[in-house]
Amino acid sequence: LCRGAPPYRLLSSTFDGVPAGLADADTIFALSSGHGRCGVAVVRVSGPASATSLKYMAGFTQRMPPPRTALLRSITDPRSKEVLDRGLVLWFPAPHSFSGEDSVEFHIHGGPAVITAVLQALGSVPGLRPAEAGEFTRRAFQAGKLGLTEVEGLGDLIHAETEAQRRQALRQMSGDLGCLYQDWSDRLKRCLAHVEAFIDFSEDELIEDGVLNHVDRSVCDLQAAIKRHLKDERRGERLRSGVQVVIAGATNAGKSSLLNKLCQRPAAIVSPIAGTTRDVVETALDIGGFPILLSDTAGLRESPDLVEREGVRRARERYCLLTAICPADRCLLVLNKTDLVPEKQRQKLDRELRGVSGLPPVCLVSCQTDEGLKDFLTVLCGNPLFGAPTLTQARHRAHLQQCVAALAQYQGYRDTDLALAAEGVRLAVTSLGRITGRVGAEEILDIIFKDFCIGK
Repeated sequence: LCRGAPPYRLLSSTFDGVPAGLADADTIFALSSGHGRCGVAVVRVSGPASATSLKYMAGFTQRMPPPRTALLRSITDPRSKEVLDRGLVLWFPAPHSFSGEDSVEFHIHGGPAVITAVLQALGSVPGLRPAEAGEFTRRAFQAGKLGLTEVEGLGDLIHAETEAQRRQALRQMSGDLGCLYQDWSDRLKRCLAHVEAFIDFSEDELIEDGVLNHVDRSVCDLQAAIKRHLKDERRGERLRSGVQVVIAGATNAGKSSLLNKLCQRPAAIVSPIAGTTRDVVETALDIGGFPILLSDTAGLRESPDLVEREGVRRARERYCLLTAICPADRCLLVLNKTDLVPEKQRQKLDRELRGVSGLPPVCLVSCQTDEGLKDFLTVLCGNPLFGAPTLTQARHRAHLQQCVAALAQYQGYRDTDLALAAEGVRLAVTSLGRITGRVGAEEILDIIFKDFCIGK
């Protein structure tokens, strides 16, 4: 949504309620609702000439309509004065709009001819041009309406296909993840301010004793918190991008039965004859809100049959491809047909397998009785929305790892070179700021002068 936007730009000054850098921006317009025939289409205009579009196309020549109030108007072509449609118009004066600029919405009928006519008419209004991809959201970011994590959450919400994806994206767009990172950033800025104040003013005895000890504790606590945040088994990332699952194993182990049970339909042929499945059978599923691409494969064994050998080769290829891009600890050992084993023997087997070190998580299931399937799905998918917000982007993980390394720099130089130690905290602040899109030196100075009575 914000590709090509100036990275991490701070816009602090304003002009008539519009952040500096937006006051002289072009006025843009675009269809904001979906393409194709629909009952209502929304055309959005944003920028300093938005009021001009209302004047030329909706007849507001004397004064603007009440803010955020829908009014039914005739929408006309400014060149021919022909009525193009009758629809609702809404006026959003800056800064109380999505983009932070003056904005207008035209709610028109959703026929292709109506939409095309209105867009062409807007193109003839002086000062207006068609918007580029993601430009409304980019302006919202530049105006400080959204941080980068909220922008990414908005993009994920638009592309969400499952309920869990929607909930995770909405949680991120609402600012949960951004608030967590901003809280860490604020605490690090305070640490940096204290260290720099100690470097500059400790010789004048203007800084109280114990300041660096407090910084040491804060840095240690933050480093531990970020490390815990990184140990999330990539739950958020897997939910966002989906999961590929390959069912591999010996012939007649119940692989196709497990596939059919998860699909809740006969997606694969099941028979007592070994080697029935001879190709990769794929199906897309929504399991507990997780988008999963599930692949059933041919049973692994040596076979004289030419076709079955090709199926086994494809099964091994699919398994090797998946393990090459996924951590080895993402494997599960599933033992099917537990209904054929006596209860006491099954319990003993379960205990013994769980006691074997280095063995993947073990799930005992029965596709005949459904026993163990619920526990299997819990192990397979987990609950990515439980607890604190999780990472959803690879770039978040990279910046957080840089942050942890920078805090290690502080700890390494703390007793030998305080200037280099302070640089470590500064790099950590920068790494967090690159996640949220907010990086600024003035905030450090503000904390110094707020927390310390320097020069009193």
